[in-house]
Amino acid sequence: MGKISVFLAEDHAVVREGLAELIRRENDMTVVGEAGDGEETVRQVKLLKPDIVLMDIAMPGLNGIEATRQIKGSIPQTKILVLTAYDNPEFITAMIEAGAAGYLLKNVRGRELTSAIRSAHEGESVLHPAIARVVFSQMRSPQARPQQEKPDVLSQRELQVLGKGAEGLSNKQIATLLNIGPRTVQTHWRNIFDKLGVYSRTEAIVYCLRKGWLNLSGEEDSNH
Repeated sequence: MGKISVFLAEDHAVVREGLAELIRRENDMTVVGEAGDGEETVRQVKLLKPDIVLMDIAMPGLNGIEATRQIKGSIPQTKILVLTAYDNPEFITAMIEAGAAGYLLKNVRGRELTSAIRSAHEGESVLHPAIARVVFSQMRSPQARPQQEKPDVLSQRELQVLGKGAEGLSNKQIATLLNIGPRTVQTHWRNIFDKLGVYSRTEAIVYCLRKGWLNLSGEEDSNH
């Protein structure tokens, strides 16, 4: 299996150098490119098609939110992992809505960052559970509720897995709650990704929230 290819989008050269050094020490990762502004990031990422983009929000010209939106529009399989100093809920929500798979603050430890890169690469959500609950509850589309549309494509069990994911629970926690194996949970996520045409659990949750398939508590809607 090839190494996880990572692109660095960060306007401070010294931070980029530190990140590159950290990632290159990992046997299963490689840095394939870097940029200091949003427009160059979009250009390079479209060309290189990396697995992961570490994306800052505040960059010259095109900001990280718009850069994320453009990248996900062109190369949906590339996962965007936000690495920023901003913990403002509006920024977090905007990045997740733009298609980011996860959101980390720059005070994160090196080991946590490399672990998050691996998680994002596997399609897992990289959001603190408390942040996930707040962001996903804000994202619930109010106009979706009246139609109570039910997804024909997703099974009841897949909706349950999605609901627990929206609560910020890990695969292991979901497995325990639903009394199934962790591998079975992973299989459900893969099936959900394939059916919805998305590449991370964050994107899957956002998709279903917009459709009105999940309610505010994170569980699947029902018509009774």
